[in-house]
Amino acid sequence: MRHQSIWPENSLTWPDYLVVLVLLALLLLVGFWSGRREESTADFFLGNRRLPWWAAGLSFVATEISAVTLISVPAIAFLENWEYAQFFLGSFLARLVIALLFIPAFYRYNCTSIYEFLGQRFGPATQITGSLLFFITRLLASGVRLLVAALAVSVLLGLPLAFSIGLFTVISMAYIAWGGMKAVIWTNVVQTLVFTFAGLAAIAFLLNAIDGGAAAVLALAGRAGKMSVFNWGPNPATAGVGAFLASLATDPNLFVLATLNGLFGSMAAFGTDQEIMQRLLTVETRQISQKTMLLTPLGSGLVMFIFLFIGSCLYTFYAQHPELPLPVKGDNIFPHFIGQQMSAGWRGLMLAAVIMASIDSPLGSLTTSFVTDIYRPVMYPGASERHYLIVSRLGVLFFGILLAVIAYACSHGEKFLWLAFKIGGVTYGSLLGVFLLGLLSQRQGNRVNAAAMILAALLMLLLLILSEKKIIPLGWTWLLLLGTLVTFSLGWLGGKSPGAQSNDTIAAEH
Repeated sequence: MRHQSIWPENSLTWPDYLVVLVLLALLLLVGFWSGRREESTADFFLGNRRLPWWAAGLSFVATEISAVTLISVPAIAFLENWEYAQFFLGSFLARLVIALLFIPAFYRYNCTSIYEFLGQRFGPATQITGSLLFFITRLLASGVRLLVAALAVSVLLGLPLAFSIGLFTVISMAYIAWGGMKAVIWTNVVQTLVFTFAGLAAIAFLLNAIDGGAAAVLALAGRAGKMSVFNWGPNPATAGVGAFLASLATDPNLFVLATLNGLFGSMAAFGTDQEIMQRLLTVETRQISQKTMLLTPLGSGLVMFIFLFIGSCLYTFYAQHPELPLPVKGDNIFPHFIGQQMSAGWRGLMLAAVIMASIDSPLGSLTTSFVTDIYRPVMYPGASERHYLIVSRLGVLFFGILLAVIAYACSHGEKFLWLAFKIGGVTYGSLLGVFLLGLLSQRQGNRVNAAAMILAALLMLLLLILSEKKIIPLGWTWLLLLGTLVTFSLGWLGGKSPGAQSNDTIAAEH
C-alpha cells in the first residue's frame, strides 16, 4: 500500500539530513547518559524522586505536544482563527484543580502508578480496570503519533513504512529499557527545546519573507478575523434560543463548550493518565510537584502561541503572494511551506522538530502501570527488586513491539485511525469520573466502580459511532463530560457510605 505524506518528496538536501542526524544523535546520547545506574524499580519508574522540577516541567510539555500539534495548530490559524486558544483557558483551570486536588492525594498514598490511588481508595478491581483503560487509550494515541513520524521519514528518505516504524520503536526501546524514567525525562527536555526553537526559527523566517513583518501580520490576518479568539455562538436574543442550543450541542469551538472541554479534557488527560502524571511524581515533594504543574502553562502556552502565530504568518505570506500554489489540503499548509519556501538547513530543523515531537515515550508509563498495578500485586507478588527490574525492562520491549504493531495497523485504515484519535473521549470520562469519586466523596465501592467505568466507556463508544454516522446531532467533545457524569453517578449510587460494610467493600480491603 502506497502512502501519501504531508511532506514534499525529494525536498531534502545533505544539510537537512545532517541537522536531523545530529539532533537525533544528541537525543540518544542524553538518553543513555542520563539513564545509567538503574538499581531498583523506584529508580527505574520515578528516578527515586530526585529529578529537578524544571526538567519534569519541560518533560510534561513534551508529552503534551505532538507532531500533530505542530502541524495542525498552524493549519487551524491559517484556515480559521485562534479559537483553539479557548481550550487552553479551560486547560489552565484544570491544572489548578490537579495541583490542589490530585497531586496531594498521589503523594499521600505514595503512588508510583496513579492507579494505586484507586486500589487503596476502592480496591483492586477498580485499580486494574483503570490501568487497562489507560493501556487502551495510550497505546492507540501513541500509535497515531508514531505513525505520523514514520510516514514522514519513510517518504522523505525512501524507506519502507514498516522499517521506519521499527526504527523509531527500536530507538525508544533502547534508551527507555536502559534508563527508565530518568532517560525519558531528559530526552523530553531535549525534545521541548528543539521544537520550541524550531517554532521561533519558523516565525523569524516568515517575518523576514513577509513585506512589512509583524505589523503586516497583525493588519492582514487581524482584519480577516484570523486572530480572533472567542466564539460566543449565536445570540439567543436575535437568533433564538434554539439556534444557540443547537450550536452548544454541535460546535466544539463555542466558548462554553471549548472551555468545559479544556477543563475536563485536561483534568482527564493530565490527572488520570499515567503517561503525563508520572512526570510530576519524579520530583521530591508534593509542594515541588504542585509548583511544577502550576508552571507548565507557561511552557505549553508559549508553544501554543508560537504555532498559532505561525499560522497567521502563513496566511499573511500567501495573501501577499497569491501567485504561489497552495496544497490540495489546507491542513498541510505548514509542511507545504517548509518544503516549497524554506532553504537547506531550515527544512532539516523543521523536520527534526516534528520527529522529536513524534518520538513519544509511553513505554515507561505503560510498563510502570503494568508492573505496579497488575504484575507485582496480582501475578507475582513477593519477588525481589532485581526480579521486578528485569520484568520492567522486558515490559518496555513488549510494549514497544505492541505499539509498533498498532502504528502499522493504523496505517491500513482510516476508521482505525479515526478511532485512535477519538478514543480519549470514550475512555477518559470513565477514568476522570472514578478519580473524582475517590477525591471528592467518601463513598466506598470496588467492583461496582469497575462496572461503572466499563459501562460508561461502552456507552460513549456507542454515542461516538452514532454521532459520526450523523444519526444523532452530538459533538464528540461531549463524550468526556457525559462519560465523567455517568461513571461518577453510577459509582455514587452503587457505592456504600463509609460506615457501611458490604461484600464489595470487604473484597476491596483484601
